[in-house]
Amino acid sequence: MRVLGIETSCDETGVAIYDSAQNSVTHLLHSQIELHAKYGGVVPELASRDHIQKLLPLIKNLLVDNGLTPREIGGIAYTAGPGLVGALLVGSAIGRSLAWAWQVPAIGVHHMEGHLLAPMLEPFPPSFPFVALLVSGGHTQLVQVDTIGKYTMLGESIDDAAGEAFDKVAKLLGLGYPGGPAISKLAQQGNPDRFIFPRPMTQRPGLDFSFSGLKTYVLNTWKTHVQDEQTRADIAYAFEEAAIDTLMIKCRRALKQTQLKCLVIAGGVSANQRLRQHLTQLANELHVEVYYPRPEFCTDNGAMIAYAGYVRLKAGQSEALNFSVHPRWNMSLLS
Repeated sequence: MRVLGIETSCDETGVAIYDSAQNSVTHLLHSQIELHAKYGGVVPELASRDHIQKLLPLIKNLLVDNGLTPREIGGIAYTAGPGLVGALLVGSAIGRSLAWAWQVPAIGVHHMEGHLLAPMLEPFPPSFPFVALLVSGGHTQLVQVDTIGKYTMLGESIDDAAGEAFDKVAKLLGLGYPGGPAISKLAQQGNPDRFIFPRPMTQRPGLDFSFSGLKTYVLNTWKTHVQDEQTRADIAYAFEEAAIDTLMIKCRRALKQTQLKCLVIAGGVSANQRLRQHLTQLANELHVEVYYPRPEFCTDNGAMIAYAGYVRLKAGQSEALNFSVHPRWNMSLLS
């Protein structure tokens, strides 16, 4: 079965075809980074308009590149939430309309389930059950994954997500958008001994996250020191180290709480090399296996939606013609 996946939840227009017979995926991605960079973040209306312009040409190019016709597509999956409502409506409307025209089933996919299952596209995928750390611009969550559709939320951010905090700190330091890569690059020139930032919510029990206080700490530090390039680099280092250490501490707790021996990291922030290094060390210490998607599948992409859609369609699920989107969608309610 070949499934066309469509991702338009935010500022990436992604399309992909997952071929279950070959266990292979091909994908195309259009990034809106340049469109939103001058605003320091995503402008929802601009994102929706750009999805409208780019989505159908991307699908056409993907089919041509793979030598396929619509008759060789067995199903269509599209991101139905969570995300920006206008952007979600673009992908959902086009995906559901193409499915009707091509007479194939369609399925709305939970964006974070797509991220969670992205490591399944790797040559050596994880086995159920496992603990998943989902870290992106909009979400920071720890989830116990027993099997497809059986998810228990262990902890999540009560304010800014980790990726959002990276973006806001980068904007504060004048580094541009997106913030994660910019901060990581600058942090390489930072003095590790100059600043020590707090690890928020690690002194209390539980697995929830909070990064807004850390962001405020960065602001106050920046205001009370000479604002030169070295200070900027030192703050970038201290912030990245604090954010990563916080994620590590919570992962350690989650693994000990669940007694599971497998950890999956997914979402845009999972591409951070220092985070990967620290979590690999943690995995070695606790004798657990750790899995990541390849870097191109860490950020939003159509491949993860195509695979998650395939799993759902294979189980006999599909959407009616009167589709809907869910800007907010609790993944624990999936089945």
